[in-house]
Amino acid sequence: MSAEETIYHIPVLLKPSVDGLNIRPAGVYVDVTFGGGGHSREILSRLGTDGRLLSFDQDEDAERNVMDDPRFTFVRSNFRYLHNFLRYYDVEPVDGILADLGVSSHHFDDCERGFSFRFEGNLDMRMNKRAGMTAADVVNTYDEERLADLFYLYGELKNSRRLAAALVKARGFRKIETISQFLDVVSPLFGREREKKDLAKAFQALRIEVNREMDALKEMLQAAIRALRPGGRLVVITYHSLEDRMVKNIIKAGNVNGKVEQDFYGHVQTPLKAVNNKVIVPDEEELERNPRSRSAKLRIAEKIGGTGNGK
Repeated sequence: MSAEETIYHIPVLLKPSVDGLNIRPAGVYVDVTFGGGGHSREILSRLGTDGRLLSFDQDEDAERNVMDDPRFTFVRSNFRYLHNFLRYYDVEPVDGILADLGVSSHHFDDCERGFSFRFEGNLDMRMNKRAGMTAADVVNTYDEERLADLFYLYGELKNSRRLAAALVKARGFRKIETISQFLDVVSPLFGREREKKDLAKAFQALRIEVNREMDALKEMLQAAIRALRPGGRLVVITYHSLEDRMVKNIIKAGNVNGKVEQDFYGHVQTPLKAVNNKVIVPDEEELERNPRSRSAKLRIAEKIGGTGNGK
């Protein structure tokens, strides 16, 4: 692993996640969250000369980590467009798809991106800096009810209505454009013993809304089912209960709502089967090396039946 890649992002659950792909040397694989390239490099190290890897990332910063390898293709796009680009490159069906849904340490440490309350900067939070809506836009334009809903649904904050009311009142005097301005409004509403955890949840809620993360994840998971060949693997690392629930449901029922359908004989109709019934989590050694991996959960599923090409 290069020094540059380590600075950008330390890959989480690297070996167990790539092991979970059950890589065939001549197979076709997709890393839908390229970031610093740690998982992609490990996949390439296990491919033969006829293997192929496509890696997605919508962030222009990630493109600096691209490898010069004839087996590798970088796709500058949100992973919600997985199906479109696999058709464009004519690689469906594929043998495995990996997604590490965590925000990279690079984003948290870049004060200009506005992902962390540890730094002063603009309230931005866009994964794709070419996209239009920022966190400041959300805070200053959403009505009180909509703000309360997003803090409750995406941040799981019990005082979401108080937060929304305080923000609407404050923005009546001046726009809330920076991290410090946002903290001035919401910090007094959190108890000192839970302040950092609750602030992290508030920032998570805004980030999810700005980047439409749950919609994008739903579309990617549905596209992944179509793209995988029978026996192909879906490997997903999640970091909070909302995304983990969606991944768990897609594996159990083939849909993000978790609604199980059965045939006439009572057999569950789902295109996937879980490879690991118990989630895989980082061991103590990894937690010591990379504390941000603490909330990571790894789920692995295998495609069963069907044609796998979505055509």
